[in-house]
Amino acid sequence: MARFFKWTGRTLLVLLLILAVGFIHVWYFKPLKADWFYARVMARFALDQPEMLSSMRILPDWMDFYSDKFSDASPAADQKMADMVRDNLATLHRYQRDTYSRDQQLSYDTMEYYLRIQDEGDQFRDLNFPVNQMFGVQSNLPNFMIDIHQINSAKDAKNYIARLNKFPLKFDQVLEGLKIREDKNIIPPQFLVEKVLVQMRDFIAKPARQNPLFISFKEKLDKVPANTIDTTTRQALMTEAETSVTKQVYPAYQKLIQYFTALQAKAQGNFGVWHYAGGDAYYAWAVKMHTTTDMTPQQVHDLGLAEVARISSEMDAILKSKGLSEGTVGARVLQLSEDPAQLYPNTPEGKQAMLKGFQVILDEVNKGLDSSFDVRPKLGVEVKAVPEFSQATAPGAYYNPGAFDGSRPGIFYANMRDTKENPKFTMCTLAYHEGIPGHHFQISIAQELQNVPFFRQVLPFTAYAEGWALYAERLAWELGFEKDPMDNLGRLRDEMMRAVRLVVDSGIHYKHWTREQAIQYMTDNTGMALTDVTAEIERYMVDPGQALAYKVGMLKILALREKAKLALGDKFDLKQFHNEVLTHGALPLVVLERVIDDWIAKRKKA
Repeated sequence: MARFFKWTGRTLLVLLLILAVGFIHVWYFKPLKADWFYARVMARFALDQPEMLSSMRILPDWMDFYSDKFSDASPAADQKMADMVRDNLATLHRYQRDTYSRDQQLSYDTMEYYLRIQDEGDQFRDLNFPVNQMFGVQSNLPNFMIDIHQINSAKDAKNYIARLNKFPLKFDQVLEGLKIREDKNIIPPQFLVEKVLVQMRDFIAKPARQNPLFISFKEKLDKVPANTIDTTTRQALMTEAETSVTKQVYPAYQKLIQYFTALQAKAQGNFGVWHYAGGDAYYAWAVKMHTTTDMTPQQVHDLGLAEVARISSEMDAILKSKGLSEGTVGARVLQLSEDPAQLYPNTPEGKQAMLKGFQVILDEVNKGLDSSFDVRPKLGVEVKAVPEFSQATAPGAYYNPGAFDGSRPGIFYANMRDTKENPKFTMCTLAYHEGIPGHHFQISIAQELQNVPFFRQVLPFTAYAEGWALYAERLAWELGFEKDPMDNLGRLRDEMMRAVRLVVDSGIHYKHWTREQAIQYMTDNTGMALTDVTAEIERYMVDPGQALAYKVGMLKILALREKAKLALGDKFDLKQFHNEVLTHGALPLVVLERVIDDWIAKRKKA
């Protein structure tokens, strides 16, 4: 028996040594298989991103090492990430792509593009505004705590409080980067500083128990069954949360407020990135990165002007049919937008009715897509209002993906700051874009992919994702979901907005347009409310190039569909085309084109 245990012990030791050697080889050297390398890339990244892990919920509870932490936002962490990207790219290039199958080459090409474009952009690392009116630690962190951090136990509640206590650390890390930018004379636009200050001051204006962080904590805690957390523990946890908001969260905001208050004197003027050293080169890279094409800023601008002219003529025909023939297209659309029959009351009851209206639209379209899709997401989608504290500067709508474990559905957030910004004739296309068959379909289907490297379930390519969502708006119209000309006008208005983006984004950052010039151009051509237009233009100013992705992506998907129709004739199948677009994960447009070309060739032989 002793000999048996001695032999067993040696065998286990050998197995452990083999596992250790295997781990060291995969973790620190070039893994034997590219799939192992992809897994390492994602694992190394994920281990440094507690917030991403909380959002995705891909690890079992016993591996929860992250729920009391935030991701490092310091300049040192940025450098670490840049070094990791560069090292990963060099390692990837050591694999023999030509020996791989088609699907393996797709994984290689997607990862290679992603790493290469990030590495090319590292030289512009500080040419951005990590705290702005749309996103940044001051709004993203509360949104994360409220929307993502789940509380199902006392431990979860403790982790929530631990994260509240880490607000000062996170804010200090961001401040360190802001000061580096200030030293390089990268001063944010004047409007950004002013609006961020208003946002932060409003956030800490009320006592801790009236702050969204505490309110959300209590609401989540109240939903935990009574037999899981006793009354005494609940009260103690709420007291701790209140103390954390008062003594940790609020002082962190005060410190950032103090910094931005001092920065006001330096923030004179509202300029595009051309205003900063290296700004022209940065914008050229941003165009390339966001569109995943080789388009130049001038080509983007010219495309935008052409699309604005085309869409304007289609809108003009509908407006004239409604008896509106005088004034700019934008002015006439705005006139219709102000018709009381097209508006929900700007009251709590009216806003709730609008949210229900969005859900009805989603439910209706979801039932009518069998002719176009045979791959559908398992995860559902819900409609919610944008949190009140971020409504003033948030976009009109956005989508948050559901959890990988199915514990949280996808969420379509609609901005309820003013119901006038979303007339009834614009609601369908907004729901199709953010929900079904737009972002919810594309992102959820990617998350549910099987037998692909994990990165293909999560890597973001803006032109693909936003291009699909804009394509989804048009597809819904093509399938007959907007029979009312007014709903079609709403679709065209939103398509016009994406075309206008090509003009104003390149106008601001490449042609030196002023903020006011861009606002006027967008107002004249879209008919959007001035508050909405202003928020849009200021969004483009702080996130150069991102807004270009929508129209460029949509036009590419439409062009690929037409290419397939012409090549295949009777063999073209819309369901199969959508399968090819959706079931490989997000792709750079240049890679997506190769996917469709391969599919066309395969269908021709069938």
